[in-house]
Amino acid sequence: MKILVAKDAGYCFGVRDAVNLAKKSGTDFEEVYMLGDIVHNEKVVEDLNKKGSKVVSSLEDIPKDKPVLFRAHGTDPETWKAAQKKKLNIIDATCPLVTEIHEEIKILESENRRTIIIGDHNHDEVIGIAAQVEKPIIISNVEEAKSLGKMKRAGVVSQSTQMIENVQEILNVLSEKVYDLRFINTICFPTRRNHEQIKELADICDLMIVIGSFTSANSKRLTQLSLDRNKNSYQVTCSEELEESWFSDSKSVGISAGASTPDELIHDVINKVKTFSKIKVKETTYE
Repeated sequence: MKILVAKDAGYCFGVRDAVNLAKKSGTDFEEVYMLGDIVHNEKVVEDLNKKGSKVVSSLEDIPKDKPVLFRAHGTDPETWKAAQKKKLNIIDATCPLVTEIHEEIKILESENRRTIIIGDHNHDEVIGIAAQVEKPIIISNVEEAKSLGKMKRAGVVSQSTQMIENVQEILNVLSEKVYDLRFINTICFPTRRNHEQIKELADICDLMIVIGSFTSANSKRLTQLSLDRNKNSYQVTCSEELEESWFSDSKSVGISAGASTPDELIHDVINKVKTFSKIKVKETTYE
């Protein structure tokens, strides 16, 4: 059996930097507080909690002498103002690519365009993007795009982990409804690479494994992209969820992981897959 591991599986640089900053802050200050989970992975949140990074639901829950860490997904301006008013020590772990989206949508608004965000309703990143402008429209699928009326000027950005296929379908609809439409492609490069790799792997492998939390939108998108091309695709959160029966007739296994999946979970899955083979196998990085 051959194991092919997507080169860009797992942590993107934004998530890795945020997690490392949370670890360092937990050590430096003994405790650091976050408004919600730093990333959408239960094991990461649990491990960080043990190292002093605590999750709270409100700024009011943070002791005066402790810092607040703003997460990789971005934070709305009102929360920033409230933290500054309370004179909290703010540690900013926002992914720089998400910060760029914040700037881009503000530019679109300054051009007197109606702002549109292609993304998941109620997702942390999308909420943060939407808070940068007045009355943005959030669209998650083609059906929602079709329900919009005609408009003269509009500007579009997307959630950084959107599938290009979904964005293109929505843009095709918007192009018929908006006279002057400007689109800025804000799907991040790590997402694009990971999506391309899993599409290629799904075409050439007998079996596909995607590692990631079911609370992670980008992990679920990877699974969807794989299933669209290979029905023998499964999403797991850890190696314990693998079933040996999946591998019985497989000569090749492709493995990828969401951007919030830590390296150790990926290594655990690879090692468990190796035990299902009757011969010694070595994984190959798929670029």
